[in-house]
Amino acid sequence: MPSVPYASYLRVYEPLAAFPEPERAHWADYARRGAAPTAQDELRRSLTDLVRVPVVGVPAHESADAFTAEVDGVLLVCPWRTRLRGWLALQELVADFPGPVLDAALPPGERRRAAEEFAAWRERNPDARPWIRTGVWQVPLRWFVLVSDEEREYLPGERLRYRTPMVQARRRLARGLRTLREAEGYGGLVQGLVEVGSWLEEFHPRSMVELDYGGLLHALPADRLAADRSARDLAAGIAALRAGDMSVAAGKYGELAERWRAVRERLFAN
Repeated sequence: MPSVPYASYLRVYEPLAAFPEPERAHWADYARRGAAPTAQDELRRSLTDLVRVPVVGVPAHESADAFTAEVDGVLLVCPWRTRLRGWLALQELVADFPGPVLDAALPPGERRRAAEEFAAWRERNPDARPWIRTGVWQVPLRWFVLVSDEEREYLPGERLRYRTPMVQARRRLARGLRTLREAEGYGGLVQGLVEVGSWLEEFHPRSMVELDYGGLLHALPADRLAADRSARDLAAGIAALRAGDMSVAAGKYGELAERWRAVRERLFAN
């Protein structure tokens, strides 16, 4: 099947020991079956709901699927939690898009029903959080603070991703925040990093963080992807700030922001 493009992902894979029973047993059995679906499979299933009549904005039941990885003999699990992420995405849509656009995509009655169901579910699950975050037509710049250029994995036509231990991601985020807070003009990046940092604190310290270009791999030219070193460029900008070279820092950050602004503009293209 053709690839579904345009979305990037920030994922956390937690060790099996982080999950309570009976969920731990479920994921152990799931991994043994060895037939885990891909990110493209997950996105296709979500899109299938959106073309049904009537439209299904949020799945009626939570997904029992996950992404898995084995690192140093330890099984790591990243549950899809598609229903929870659907509710959260709907909240973002309501905040970001005008009413007529929303009404065309998802009828008011469906949005109202989803909001009521989410409120009731949240009362029963106040501490629930997603293991996956999604960027549409972009990789949010704040995500690149978590990873290093040395962790970049690029296989043309297959994947472009970074994987790093949670302890490294938290260390880089904390160091970057200290530098950015002392400078002027980076308030948006600081705010985004604070929010991501709060999210990461919810997970087991021996987790793995994955930044995955996802469908952007199939939406952007191969030469552009091969040349893309956004993590390196952002790290260089923060290092310049740390050294007091505001001009170099502003140039690096401005170039990076413009590069991804041009990608995001495709969201609104015909």
